[in-house]
Amino acid sequence: MDHKGADTPSIAYKVFTFEESKKNTQESLSVSIPEVLDPQYGMYVWPCAVVLAQYLWTQREELRGKTVLEVKKCFTLGSELLFCKSSTFVYAQSCFFFPQLGAGVSLPGVVAAKCGAKVILSDSTKTPLCLENCRRSCEANSLHDVVVMGIIWGEISPDLVLLPKLDIILGSDVFYEPQDFEDVLVTVAFLLRKNPRAQFWTTYQERSADWSIEALLYRWKLNCVEVPLETFDANKSELAGSNLPGRHIIQMIVITLKTEDVGLFGGEAD
Repeated sequence: MDHKGADTPSIAYKVFTFEESKKNTQESLSVSIPEVLDPQYGMYVWPCAVVLAQYLWTQREELRGKTVLEVKKCFTLGSELLFCKSSTFVYAQSCFFFPQLGAGVSLPGVVAAKCGAKVILSDSTKTPLCLENCRRSCEANSLHDVVVMGIIWGEISPDLVLLPKLDIILGSDVFYEPQDFEDVLVTVAFLLRKNPRAQFWTTYQERSADWSIEALLYRWKLNCVEVPLETFDANKSELAGSNLPGRHIIQMIVITLKTEDVGLFGGEAD
């Protein structure tokens, strides 16, 4: 289904269906995601987003009643928007928040919201078209209570400081450009220090054996643990009724504060 407007590029809506059979019952969830397919924009679902969304689907019982923030990472060349990536934060109050950093077309955040989480979507304040597409994703899935906000990686803005307490931070393919790795981890480290019991759940695509965040994790006193894809039924080339992730090599990791820092800042998470 295509939707066109005088001032908007061509948009195609892609449906992703997550399914699971348990105890002789079949559970499923379908979401509709708007993709801006024009080469000038290139806002579409990337392989990492489907893998992260699959993980969220398997964690749907935990998501119910929580609040989620999803944010996008849009990459630009000159004045042209080339593509978007995604990541998500999860907050804890009486309900829990899942902020997604670099929400892209917002697939993980939309899945979290449809699983019963309260979601905040965010993207770069410098890319209003990405923020607009976050809103479009909400409209396509009848999510009327989702808030969309702008942030900038590596900058501790008042909006970032005022975010609610977090349980989980989610991000898909935010480790795309090596020059952005530290800005991403500066933002994540700041949020984890404000919320020492929180975790950063992120998926990334292996693109070069020379790219690594190990030194940055050490610098910012962060731990990293891999989550095998087979543990959440994501070790397949086709997920959620799509042809993604295809043959791309996707990894999922969980990043947390080192133990001594959790003890040092632990009072803030109460």
